[in-house]
Amino acid sequence: MELDWEQMKEFLNLRHATAYPLWSLIILSGVIVSIVVERIFRFIGLERQTRSLTRRLIDLLVARNVEDARKFCEKSKTPMAAVFGEGLRWRAIALEDLSQILSTARQELLSGLRRGVWFIGTIGSLAPYIGLLGTVIGIMQAFGAIAESGDAGFEVVSSGISEALVATAIGLVVAILALTLFNWLSTWLTVISATCTRASERFVQALLFLESGGNKEVSDGGGTAE
Repeated sequence: MELDWEQMKEFLNLRHATAYPLWSLIILSGVIVSIVVERIFRFIGLERQTRSLTRRLIDLLVARNVEDARKFCEKSKTPMAAVFGEGLRWRAIALEDLSQILSTARQELLSGLRRGVWFIGTIGSLAPYIGLLGTVIGIMQAFGAIAESGDAGFEVVSSGISEALVATAIGLVVAILALTLFNWLSTWLTVISATCTRASERFVQALLFLESGGNKEVSDGGGTAE
């Protein structure tokens, strides 16, 4: 059944507009939960996997099995394996240049891990204002009810005020939830970043050990990639 113009105007009036911010907050809450769940599955076990990968890789390098180390990095599904693989591609490269290559690869890895986390922080900042919008609409509805009835009694304005308070409360709840999850994930990312940094340092130390033993994987000259 088609809606006529009067029905459309009724649907879009303030009484219905009050629900828009509320539904927006509910939808955004669902988006936040989905991002958090996806990031948890992405982060979980990553530190342990990185440490295990680093130990195995260093054992291979100390044993001077560079080719086996390359194959191990290629087969590993741990994200840090791609960083180590990039470092192993280079021969005859200065230590400072190798450290820069590893740092760039590591930052690319961490950038991928941060995907979606910024959105949670943004919603945490915006949610109170969305709730405030619902409050303003509810107050406008209350004043509209007064104008229509000519009566400023509590019964006339109570509906609009209650909806306004609900919008404010939901906005604050979403903001608190979002900012808490954002800070938690950011702290987790900091720990993962520190683990990756330490792994890179141990990797460089293992390459220095190869150099000291006569292996020319790392030298003070220029560099070329395989």
